[in-house]
Amino acid sequence: MPRSTHTSRLGLTTSEAARHLGVSLSTVRRWSDMGYLRGYRTPGGQRRFPVQELDEFVHSLEEPTATGRFVRSDALEGDGPQ
Repeated sequence: MPRSTHTSRLGLTTSEAARHLGVSLSTVRRWSDMGYLRGYRTPGGQRRFPVQELDEFVHSLEEPTATGRFVRSDALEGDGPQ
């Protein structure tokens, strides 16, 4: 489903961001609360995420860390040791 130009300029909603990233709504909210995803809140309190920020986040997960190891996806979920 194509996004409207208006929505794209304002950023994606939480549900659109979840679809874009392939994760659940609660994961997007948790990552946002933890500071992994940067977005903003509308005057009504709704979260918005620029597509570029989401794409940069995904790209950062694909890059090896300073030790040459990749970030584990379960570390972002909050399950298990980090």
